[in-house]
Parts: sequence; structure tokens; C-alpha cells
Amino acid sequence: MPELPEVEVVRRGLAHHVVGRTITGVTVLDPRSVRRHLAGPHDFVARLTGRSVVDVRRRGKYLWLSLDGGEAVLCHLGMSGQFLVGDPDTEAPRHLRIVLDLDDGVRIHFADQRIFGGMAFSEVTVDQEGAELPSQIEHIARDPLDPVFDAAAFATRLRKRQTGVKRALLDQTLISGIGNIYADESLWRTPLHYARNTRHLRTREIDGLLGHVVAVMHQALDEGGTSFDTLYVNVNGESGYFERSLAVYGQEGLPCRRCGTPIRREPFMNRSSYRCPTCQPRPRSGKW
Repeated sequence: MPELPEVEVVRRGLAHHVVGRTITGVTVLDPRSVRRHLAGPHDFVARLTGRSVVDVRRRGKYLWLSLDGGEAVLCHLGMSGQFLVGDPDTEAPRHLRIVLDLDDGVRIHFADQRIFGGMAFSEVTVDQEGAELPSQIEHIARDPLDPVFDAAAFATRLRKRQTGVKRALLDQTLISGIGNIYADESLWRTPLHYARNTRHLRTREIDGLLGHVVAVMHQALDEGGTSFDTLYVNVNGESGYFERSLAVYGQEGLPCRRCGTPIRREPFMNRSSYRCPTCQPRPRSGKW
């Protein structure tokens, strides 16, 4: 599933084409892609047609088009969602679900092979920290690239948890935007075992982990995100190449770049976790 860097790459590409433009037409080709818009596809079309886009924003793995009038179009890529920019003469991509036509002739295609993603018209609310968000995601925490992300408050909340550090990183109500790939990469860089108990983390370990989360996110952004297949691309249909920089995720059996020990893959929350058994040993008893 796309994580923060991939969604931010898409957000930047969309913003270049849609900000300041008016939506002149909306076509919903598969109602499942607007299932989160409970009023249905016809209402979705009616609410968007004729509206102008004033911004494209993101929190964690969600992005939204801010509309004139104060509402938003909330978007989630799911596992295979793609926003692709074209025009009326562009051949429609496979698995096309929604089309937005803009007043300058640009056409935004939303394709989604697995249909886990989608779009929904949303009212905007103000959360407890004063941020304006689509009401459906007001429970999503700030992400580490948010300019007002509070690292000290995050550390305090983290220590109050009685859980493994990777589980905490994946909790989008604690810190958003981090998924399996960037959690494993950040934990390797720190280094920490994924099951280390958050209550036993030292201040320097939390600071170091957060610093590596930010660093790996920025590096992934610079390299266009991580593409393991054709399902994640930017708005021009291009793949990212951060996969070449991955130190542990997907590297089972390959030597650790730091010590040479073969990387190990272990079951974790119905998925996999990758670590170096030498650099990231299991904590001693009592430090879980």
C-alpha cells in the first residue's frame, strides 16, 4: 500500500494540474470507487461539477482536493489507486473508475485495479489541534513531515503505549503516513528490534528513530517513492526508484549493508517484518 512518500508524490503532481482549475465534468464508471460517499454516485457528480479546486492537501496516506466553498474531495489510493493526467484524446488507462474533466482541457483519470481506494465528497472540520481536515479523517494523527508535528508530544504518547515499537509506528492515530516499508527501514537505521516495548525506549532512541523516519521519508520523496510493481506510479505514469535504496525491506537473505549478516524476514501482523538479527537483536528479557 502506498505510504506517505508515494502519496506526497501524487499530491504534488495533482496540485500542479488542478489548483485554480474548475471541474467541468465528473464521470463515475464504477460506483464502488465512491462507496464512501454514502449519498451515491449521482450526488457525488452533482456536488463536484462546477466547483473550483483551491488546493491539494495531505495528511498521512490521505490526500484531498480543497474546494471553493470550504468542502473537500477526500481521496485514498488503497493498494492500487492511480491518478493519471491526460486529455480527451488520451487513451483511457486500464481499470479506470472515475474521470474529472477540468476547464483547461486536462482530464484526471482515477484508475484502481483492486478497488480498495476511492473518493468521497466531504465536509471540512477543525480538529483539536486547530487543523482543517475532511471530517472522515479527523482521527488521523499528524505525520512526521507536517510542519507543526510535535516530536515531544509524540514521544510522550509513545511511552504511554504498552506495545512493540513497530506496532506503534503503524498506528495512524499516533503518527500517520508510516507503513510496513518505512517502519522497517527506519528501525534498521536506528537500530531497534520491531518488538521493543515502547515503555522501555530511551529518549535518545525515540529521537533517533524519529530522525531516521524523517530522513528515510525525505530520501524516498527525492527518489519518487517505492515501486515494486506497476500499481504505484506518479501522475505521469512513472515509477519511483527508492526500491533500489531499501536496506532491509524485501531483502531477505541478502547481507546487511552495515554488518554483512543475512537479513531475516519474520511474520508480523499478517504481513512480514524485515530486520538484521545482528544489528537489531531481540531485547533481553524484561525489556520487551
